[in-house]
Amino acid sequence: MGDVTFLSQAEPVDEYGRALYAVARSIIRAQLDQLGRDDLTDLNCDRSDVTMRQLSKIARLDRDKGMRGDGFEWAVHEAIVGAEPSVSDMVARAMGRMSQKFNGMQVPKSLLFGYERAKYLGFLDAVVEDAGDSAVLLPDGQGRPFGFGPWVTVAAQGQRAESRLADRIKKIWKTDLFFTDEDGFRYSAATIKSNWRQLESGPGLRIGVVPEAKDLKAGVRYQNGLWLAVLPDPDGFMGLFNDAYSSVASAVCTLGRHAKPPYYVKPTAKGQRLQAQLEKYPTAKVVDIEDALDEAAQQNLIAVDHKLLSVQAPKWLHMNETRTPIIAPRPRFETLD
Repeated sequence: MGDVTFLSQAEPVDEYGRALYAVARSIIRAQLDQLGRDDLTDLNCDRSDVTMRQLSKIARLDRDKGMRGDGFEWAVHEAIVGAEPSVSDMVARAMGRMSQKFNGMQVPKSLLFGYERAKYLGFLDAVVEDAGDSAVLLPDGQGRPFGFGPWVTVAAQGQRAESRLADRIKKIWKTDLFFTDEDGFRYSAATIKSNWRQLESGPGLRIGVVPEAKDLKAGVRYQNGLWLAVLPDPDGFMGLFNDAYSSVASAVCTLGRHAKPPYYVKPTAKGQRLQAQLEKYPTAKVVDIEDALDEAAQQNLIAVDHKLLSVQAPKWLHMNETRTPIIAPRPRFETLD
């Protein structure tokens, strides 16, 4: 089992600036929480004494998409496992449109994959075991399906295994979740993105799950080689979340001297003001930055929920600590509205 932190909207957005602070506060806290024992040993300090510059230096935004990508992926997975209608109904509709074999299905099931996780001991074995010996993988077009276990084992090696994958499943290594029905026999590969513009299709990938956006209405549609399950977002919360994440990520890239994020993750004008304020406090403790953001934020906007997920949760989700003190000024954040 793995203990995973989910961030969700608990109240309507009062003011965009205060809401932006609230989400940024939670994202920064989640990034601090994901530091492992080795990270804290390298920093030679306790988690509560990590500074914003230290957190930024050790950040791995290029390798680990953090709370924006992985958090949304975990949330979709858990929603389907828990039969949450707002998610599972939309996914069931997309699967029914994709293949008549799933037409009329009421309760989809989800199997967590992501080739980045397959290198962790026991993870891949658990995925294949959960699918079962008789499970098959549904490719693009007509023809016989593929045996699940052998092909998933190859796909777990990532892009370098693409030349060894059959033509109809060349991009299966990009799978985030495998969807199936109540029988758990036929599996379809799905890609999960918190921003629909980052979706990538290809042979083997059949379904995309994204939140509603200003230029993408909720519902089911076929687009760019994928059957999209666009989840309703009536309050535009995911747009707010993406803006806050982009602001934090941009500040982290500056303070940690990482490569700049792609153009499409550039924060809004208010997000850039948040970024600039974060960059003013490189030596401040992250917990003090959280407190300052908390004072400026819409207090109860974000709900933080810790849940145990099934065996697919990788071991790197478990955290530990070490210690040593650091002194820094207490930050203060100006209102954005």
